[in-house]
Amino acid sequence: MIEDPPILTLRRNFPRPSAAQLAAFADAQTGHLVDSMGGRGALHHTIKPIGKETSFVGTAITCDPGPGDVLALFGTLEVAKPGDVVMCATDGFSATAVLGDLLIGMMKNCGIAGFVTDGLVRDTAGIRGVGLPCFAAGVTPNSPAKTGPGSVGLPVVIGGIAVEAGDIVVADEDGVVVVPLRLAERTIEALAAVRAAESELEAKVKAGLKRPDFLKPVFAAGQVREVD
Repeated sequence: MIEDPPILTLRRNFPRPSAAQLAAFADAQTGHLVDSMGGRGALHHTIKPIGKETSFVGTAITCDPGPGDVLALFGTLEVAKPGDVVMCATDGFSATAVLGDLLIGMMKNCGIAGFVTDGLVRDTAGIRGVGLPCFAAGVTPNSPAKTGPGSVGLPVVIGGIAVEAGDIVVADEDGVVVVPLRLAERTIEALAAVRAAESELEAKVKAGLKRPDFLKPVFAAGQVREVD
């Protein structure tokens, strides 16, 4: 006989980024981060901010509440530390919201830095009033249950990106990017090079650059065919 699962599974202890690692991403543009990780790392483009607050950097607290339920989201309040980001996976379920203004207000009271879901939220005006950055795939007034089962701190997939508790999450107006903790140092090094290259090209554009240098060898090598 298969036993019923617990209504809530929590993982409290997991590797976390250092304060120095988080600080290294504090003012990073999401586009630069993606470039630093080979062109990937951003959640699906449908996940957009609800409200004016769009920027944060923090440590991922993963959450899988299961379809139509939010007990696990309340469980994140027991695990999260100030500066953490709640990452709520829905596995494509969109019949109900996973969060409203009261729960996101509790998250803010706990010092949570942001909330991200590939599902839907509700109470849009209230969420904006709370002022905590909230990214979601959409809005619905439909309400969920709070009976479980669900999990906190286990690996999830959100917006096409695998996320583990302890990964670094960075958001701005362009979207949300996840930096796996195991790649943090490598990404920090690559980010410095990306920023330098962007700064150099930006200066050239402001000075009047009309065509990037990489186009010259393409034409010189005869790799362009012109047609009428």
